[in-house]
Amino acid sequence: MSFNRRDFLKASGAGAATVLAAGCATQGAPSTAKANPKVVVVGAGFGGATCAKYLRKWGPNIEVTLVEPNDKFVSCPISNWVLGGLKTMDDITHGYDNLPKHGIKMVKDYVVGVNPSARTVKLKSGGSLSYDRLVLAPGVEIMTDYVKGFKEAEAAGKVVHAWKAGAQTALLRKQLEAMPDGGVFVMSVPAAPYRCPPGPYERACMVANYFKKAKPKSKIILLDGNPDVASKKGLFMDAWNNLYKGMIDYRPNNLPFAVDGNTMTVSTEFDDVKGDVLNVVPRQKAGEVCEMAGARNDSNGIWCAVNLATFESTTVPNVHIIGDSVLSNLPKSGHMATNHAKMCAAAIVEMFAGRQPDPTPIVANTCYSATSDTTSGYVANVFRFEKEKGYVSAPEGGATSKGDEINFAYNESWAQNIWAEVLS
Repeated sequence: MSFNRRDFLKASGAGAATVLAAGCATQGAPSTAKANPKVVVVGAGFGGATCAKYLRKWGPNIEVTLVEPNDKFVSCPISNWVLGGLKTMDDITHGYDNLPKHGIKMVKDYVVGVNPSARTVKLKSGGSLSYDRLVLAPGVEIMTDYVKGFKEAEAAGKVVHAWKAGAQTALLRKQLEAMPDGGVFVMSVPAAPYRCPPGPYERACMVANYFKKAKPKSKIILLDGNPDVASKKGLFMDAWNNLYKGMIDYRPNNLPFAVDGNTMTVSTEFDDVKGDVLNVVPRQKAGEVCEMAGARNDSNGIWCAVNLATFESTTVPNVHIIGDSVLSNLPKSGHMATNHAKMCAAAIVEMFAGRQPDPTPIVANTCYSATSDTTSGYVANVFRFEKEKGYVSAPEGGATSKGDEINFAYNESWAQNIWAEVLS
């Protein structure tokens, strides 16, 4: 199968439906037909909320319960704009009010246990939910144990990761505002894989843009655990060299292993770096509920290996994992999580109907990154699943090497459109 440019542009647009509607897959799977099958979805982020919504759209007979402990959806994409002063927390915070309109049962609670044999989910409140299929969309868990002193410094408010948008995002913004002109902001990039590969580099741009206007004597030291910029190198190097020349000190192969909140020092194998504000982003792994289900099943017990056509765990039957927790060669982005969700929903609908899910699904990813308060760039790719190779990228994909105003407008529109796709 080949892609032409028109197909690529259609599939890579924000919010693109990259899977065929349920009912179009080939026949042949053993029937699991049931009058009203039950699906429990854990986590109402980009992946979970989208999956619950499309399960109901494509399988109106399916009873869908969505478990989420938070009152509001807070978007990680665009949260860097809050740090740079372009947006507020209110701008990236949205309600779940529209989801029940699709027939989704919302349960505000924490999951504290999963019994795959009994097909039940235990809730913190003491209740439990039964399921025919379980979808886990917990995002990532931050591995703070890998950075000595991190927990103590975090508890004292001396260091934050702010890699889950919310209270830490607001705190980091306040710390940047309080930092004196001429101060040093130290931030880190974890070794890949991690949630949102371009995210830390965009964060450096957003903070530099703020410093350029409000604290022009200030400096950013960017400690990268990778040997080079992991995503959109051309875009970010152009910004650092031309928009923020001399402001960002980029240091590759500098993975933090310790933090001292008393001396405000971040230590790597090569340097002890002092700063006025510390933003260390440790390594990450699949969310805790995946461990409860026995689905953190890669060789290191960190990520979740799944059938990448259906997102069903390779070791735990009837349990599907979507979004950032999945082990794959696909980017861990918000846009990709929504498309995991659609492929997973379509596969579950097909299996409930006794049909074979699409064995070679096609999925798109689009990711924008702002480089200033008026410029952005993007990366866009279309992938096709091939059983022996995983997801293979179409050759037309690529990335911009310089930010511009039109892509900044597209960046803002992408955010509004994908929030509506997830939550409306």
